[in-house]
Amino acid sequence: MAGEPAANPATALLVLGCPQVPVQTSIALYLINRLKKAGITPIVAGNKAANTLLVVADPDRHYLGEVMDLDRAVALIADKKRDFDSCYVFIHNDAGVSYAATMGAISKAKLYAIVYGEHFDEQVKKIEFPCTTIAAKAVHSPLPLKKAIDEAKPWVA
Repeated sequence: MAGEPAANPATALLVLGCPQVPVQTSIALYLINRLKKAGITPIVAGNKAANTLLVVADPDRHYLGEVMDLDRAVALIADKKRDFDSCYVFIHNDAGVSYAATMGAISKAKLYAIVYGEHFDEQVKKIEFPCTTIAAKAVHSPLPLKKAIDEAKPWVA
């Protein structure tokens, strides 16, 4: 109805850790693009290296919107000052699994574990908390993980 404020758009937090595995940056940008096309506002929370790679890759912010420090995002959620509708945690090592478990414990967001890397199957076995797992052996080529994400269509749920 005219004069009514628009509903707040859905939000998605992308949690990025160490960008040791090359596919993280391209898949993050791809997922940001898909989320935006679905009307979901993506926010990136990463460590300094992960955030810098994204900002340098998209200096005019065609895809990127808000980018924040990962520890700051965790603190804001834990203190109930901010939360999100969905959360995508990028996982290629034990730290990623820990961040996903933390997000599952402190956030109301629907949790997605995006698991990749040479030993992705070992990381998948460590996930013992409720979440939707999207996994593929992707190290240098993002295509296997892109395919898994496209099949899951997490932006539709």
